[in-house]
Amino acid sequence: MEEKMYSVEEVAGLLGLHVRTVRGYIRDGRLKAVRIGKQYRVARADLEALTGRPAPAPAPGSVEVSSIVQIEGVGRDAAGRLATLVQAGAGTGAGDPGRALRLQVVHDEERNRMKIVILGGAAATADVLHMLDAVISGENGLLDGRPDGEDDDG
Repeated sequence: MEEKMYSVEEVAGLLGLHVRTVRGYIRDGRLKAVRIGKQYRVARADLEALTGRPAPAPAPGSVEVSSIVQIEGVGRDAAGRLATLVQAGAGTGAGDPGRALRLQVVHDEERNRMKIVILGGAAATADVLHMLDAVISGENGLLDGRPDGEDDDG
């Protein structure tokens, strides 16, 4: 039977740490990890060695969803506004570990393209995707910089 391998994001979630902190532990040699491609994987035994106790087991029947959303035609200012909105929306489940999400937002200014990577529970991910759909398809002015209700004529 294979040993469970955790991503850096999973280790951060299990320990309640920031992803950068976990990467720092790996760089400093405090946490043993294996690099696979561009990502690190941490064995359960190595996580237990760091914490001095067994790694918490995922809840039976728990589901984690990975989603990548790509949005075309998004300038820098609109990307900043949208990133803030998504991060705030994802943060609303912070009190409930079952709803906590991990996000990564990247904007390619040259191509006016934005990518949002969402990792977490199915319901919380669906909530963020519904919010994104409403913002992107709505006439709220968030993506074009206009205040809500103001038309192009001024």
